[in-house]
Amino acid sequence: MSDLVFYTNPQSRGRIVHWLLEELGLPYETVWLTYGPEMKSPEYLSVNPMGKVPAVKHGKALVTETAAICAYLADRFPEKNLLPPANHPARAAYFRWMFFAAGPLEMAVTAKTLDWQVPEGRNGFVGFGSYSQTIDALEMALTPGPYICGDQFTAADVYVGSQLNWGMLFGTIEKRPLFESYVERLNSRPAAQRAILLNDEYLAQINAAAS
Repeated sequence: MSDLVFYTNPQSRGRIVHWLLEELGLPYETVWLTYGPEMKSPEYLSVNPMGKVPAVKHGKALVTETAAICAYLADRFPEKNLLPPANHPARAAYFRWMFFAAGPLEMAVTAKTLDWQVPEGRNGFVGFGSYSQTIDALEMALTPGPYICGDQFTAADVYVGSQLNWGMLFGTIEKRPLFESYVERLNSRPAAQRAILLNDEYLAQINAAAS
């Protein structure tokens, strides 16, 4: 039994963490949870009081929030080279854009999805400023390429790439050639393909059982 336990649902942001776990190549236990009573059960609420997935237990450590899980796992297993070395200049870009995606990008996309408009002249009151500013900033970050930290693929690419992939898929992030080529590059990784297959297979089992 692995000391790395992963709580998820195939129709959740857990897919992001699943991809990162596959990049690590370490043994882990997957606990699939359904939405509703199971995810809100006292047992799972002791893991995540929000009753949401994903979450990861690693020995006595417990981590929730997708970006935090990605950052924790990359930091905990530095030999897997999923973050720039300490004191390397790219380390700043790693943290900067990981949490840009978790903060301004997430909020900008949510606001657009809900058709929530920032009142005229109040852009300074919200962390993302405006949707267009946020998307332009991300494009600027990705322009040097091929990854968010330059030549090194990192956990930040897993998180940022997943946000872009889903956003373009559902129309909440506009398709730009740079975004599309970046996501295509990431989706071709064997670990990304394995994570997709694991989730799709489990989802198919659920649907078959329900039919």
